[in-house]
Amino acid sequence: MNAATAAPSADILVIDDEVQIRRLLRLTLESAGYQVREAETGSLGLNEAAVRRPDVVILDLALPDLPGLDVLRRLREWSQLPVLILSVRGQESDKIAALDAGADDFLTKPFGGGELLARIRVLLRRAQPAAEPSIAQFGDIEVDFNKRTVTHAGVPLHLTAKEYSLLRLLLQHRGKVLTHRQLLREVWGPAHETDTHYLRVHMANLRKKVEPTPDQPRFLKTESGVGYRFVE
Repeated sequence: MNAATAAPSADILVIDDEVQIRRLLRLTLESAGYQVREAETGSLGLNEAAVRRPDVVILDLALPDLPGLDVLRRLREWSQLPVLILSVRGQESDKIAALDAGADDFLTKPFGGGELLARIRVLLRRAQPAAEPSIAQFGDIEVDFNKRTVTHAGVPLHLTAKEYSLLRLLLQHRGKVLTHRQLLREVWGPAHETDTHYLRVHMANLRKKVEPTPDQPRFLKTESGVGYRFVE
């Protein structure tokens, strides 16, 4: 695969403390047309993932500051971006532990460049979002994602940009709990992941606009101490 056939916007984050491995990965990935970012510790990798939002993360299990599985679990608290584990640990138990923790794939060192690129292509294909319905309805509320409009029984309903973003995220993940941290990162950005008062205020205002009985919400449910969930 050459640069002409790679997706030019694909951004790969490599989290590995071995300089030689990072150099090899950069050479292999950049020759295939990918953009590469590097982090030599788990903490730096988590920060890069939050700020840069890469398309794929390549994560080593043996890092100097945090175990790779801890990095993976923390990443999964707010993101579902594809993660390829790259490790010298090739035992079945290691692979199972990584996959159970949320990894998408596992490649053992040493590895071939062709196999690495093939696995990256598979992860990028899987990550392509499924076609999202352009209109969502619940109760008397209709949300048109293409027009970014919300109506109540056919009458336009004004939502602020933050309220609309919250509603859209919850509708996109119907039935699933979205944590406070995940919602804050997605709507306000990584620097505000602890500003839960922002979330409480905006959620209260959103409920007043879309819930039949805001004090007893039917659709936008609170998961105490965790986050929020949209239910039918």
